[in-house]
Amino acid sequence: MVDYEPKSFFRVVTQIHGSVIPVLLPRIVLCIGLGVAAAYGHTAYGLKLPSIAHTLLGLALGLLLVFRTNASYDRFWEGRKLFGAIVNRSRDIVRQAAHLIDGDGEEVAESRREIRRYVVMYYGLLRQYLRAQRNLDEVGVELTEAERAALEPAVVRPNLAVLWLTAEIMKNLRAGRLTEERMRQMDANVTALVDNWGGAERIMRTPVPFAYAQHIKSFLTLFCLSAPWAMVESMKWYTPIAAGVLAYGMFGIDEIGVEIEDPFGDDPNDLPLDAIGKRIEGDTAMLLEVREQDQGAVKKAA
Repeated sequence: MVDYEPKSFFRVVTQIHGSVIPVLLPRIVLCIGLGVAAAYGHTAYGLKLPSIAHTLLGLALGLLLVFRTNASYDRFWEGRKLFGAIVNRSRDIVRQAAHLIDGDGEEVAESRREIRRYVVMYYGLLRQYLRAQRNLDEVGVELTEAERAALEPAVVRPNLAVLWLTAEIMKNLRAGRLTEERMRQMDANVTALVDNWGGAERIMRTPVPFAYAQHIKSFLTLFCLSAPWAMVESMKWYTPIAAGVLAYGMFGIDEIGVEIEDPFGDDPNDLPLDAIGKRIEGDTAMLLEVREQDQGAVKKAA
């Protein structure tokens, strides 16, 4: 995601990184060229199109583009809420592991660290799953040889991380370090992680319906390519400029919708999944560090 200062007007206006301008440039140039052709055709031969038709069509097209952009932003914002919930549940599971699992020995401390490792592993595998990536070296935690062997052929890898996380929680239950009630509290957070994963997967696997996307693009292209001939009578040789501005505005709205409708990729305007992962790693590590410091202080006082 592009990090910018909203109050810096000129920097926002002039920044190219994250803008749709590079994608739109060929279409803008095409419309400018048609504007030149329309201006010449009108000057030499009196060619033009009635402007009233474009005025009426523009109103309908504007409504379609607004709906398209709103639908795309709804998908983007829902994705952000889902990943916000994943951050909260990840912190809470590690908090529960730090304080609900009884015991102060090295075995208990190692189990808490394993729970935290599985939480971070789950997030890294989920991020890769949504991006169709497979490099296990970029999961965010060190994997054992057995884990690599199990993960390598798996198609839906986050399933395994959830399974191992649940098994570690149940190991503490069987060892008597967790009560049934505390186990259910931790399991509720694991279930919430899976539910949020399902919501993100729904967004990833449900694109905007093809017929709707095709109709808007076809309608928009027809409108922008014929607009120079409709405005040439009043704009004269300013038609190329007006056609370029119109193409930038109308094609840009559609392209922004395309850019944000799948928020889980690694494009400049997608969600900052890598930064969110770093936050989970740091916050969960801090929770265990504080727990271990408190435990050490108690032992020292005793």
